[in-house]
Amino acid sequence: MLTLCITAAVTYLLTGPVRKFAIVAGAMPEIRARDVHREPTPRLGGIAMFFGLCAGLLTADHLTNLSQLFERSNEPRALLSGAALIWLIGVLDDKFEIDALIKLGGQMIAAGVMVMQGLTILWLPVPGVGTVALTQWQGTLLTVALVVITINAVNFVDGLDGLAAGMVCIASAAFFMYAYRIWYSYGIEAAAPATLFAAILMGMCLGFLPHNMHPARIFMGDSGSMLIGLVLAAGAISITGQVDPDSLFGGSERSTVHQMVPVYIPLVMPLTIIAIPAADLILAIVRRTWRGQSPFAADRGHLHHRLLEIGHSHSRAVLIMYFWSALIGFGALTYSVHSASMWIVLSVVILSALGLVLLLLPRFTPRAPRWAEAVVPPRYRRRAAPATAPDASAPADAESVDDHRAPVAAGVSGVNGASAVGSRARVVDRSRPR
Repeated sequence: MLTLCITAAVTYLLTGPVRKFAIVAGAMPEIRARDVHREPTPRLGGIAMFFGLCAGLLTADHLTNLSQLFERSNEPRALLSGAALIWLIGVLDDKFEIDALIKLGGQMIAAGVMVMQGLTILWLPVPGVGTVALTQWQGTLLTVALVVITINAVNFVDGLDGLAAGMVCIASAAFFMYAYRIWYSYGIEAAAPATLFAAILMGMCLGFLPHNMHPARIFMGDSGSMLIGLVLAAGAISITGQVDPDSLFGGSERSTVHQMVPVYIPLVMPLTIIAIPAADLILAIVRRTWRGQSPFAADRGHLHHRLLEIGHSHSRAVLIMYFWSALIGFGALTYSVHSASMWIVLSVVILSALGLVLLLLPRFTPRAPRWAEAVVPPRYRRRAAPATAPDASAPADAESVDDHRAPVAAGVSGVNGASAVGSRARVVDRSRPR
């Protein structure tokens, strides 16, 4: 908790100065066709996140119960080396827009640097077979592939304010609970680095989110999205390739199918925490190659773009993506530790049905009860009928209209903004600084 809080505090406090630096440095690209925001917004938020990572590792190194981790394992140093390289590439891309193939090469080099320092997959738990040892080349290729896929999956999903940071924070929270259980309950010290990485990653995301929620004052950019993607992949590699599943249970405890799940969950858990970003990545590659385009060609076909196109607001689209990430990540975690597996599956099915209902009702606005109106946003409160009719001769002022009704009155979707209705009505963009 101390490591997490210090990481979050350093990231939060540095994001403001980094925003001013990004404005002075000119890291504010023009609005592109695929962008959702309407005003140029500074990037380089990954600078604050990287220094938060350094602060978290430095704090852990000086704690009594965690300092031994740095003596027994070289994985924290491997993570810092790879993170520094990928962060530098991201900073250059945020400023100068470097080529996609150059970024891909940098991602592979960063993964190779971590492999050279010992952060690699040594074996895999295969259901029905057992633990399969990997050769050096097999482990290296698998590690590099997992790092590159995770980095690009997080980078692709970073399209709305607060989306990537929130989804990665949810995924890292589920991963932390699983890794800490392996470390503390089973006494497996090899799970300690993954637990530390997950706690630091949560701190990085929580410290950056207040500045990045809609309307965002700063974007993390590629320097942030690739960084948190690499940290997420490092934790998955550590607990998948370093923790021997045979040390979790004895042979007598593998008599039932469900008791085998915790043994093979290290193979499944890293896939569940990036399930939504990975699905978006795969759909984007298929969609672009089907059109004859490069897989790295940008478009407006991502999952968050589709949520906006069918009528969801910016905030609701982000919350829906949060919901699905939490459902998949914590569903897999709960199934691995609970004996009543049928009830877990039934709960996941019910929550999935609820998520589908939210997708099919984009314009439904719930109303809070009277006693809760003081603590909910104004758009969820019950509005009383006006005592007198407004003066018809007065010009319409959109600032007196609720935010969630302004796009409807303008007759446009929330993706492209709002246009004026009539000759005198206007809609004020509340995301612009006054």
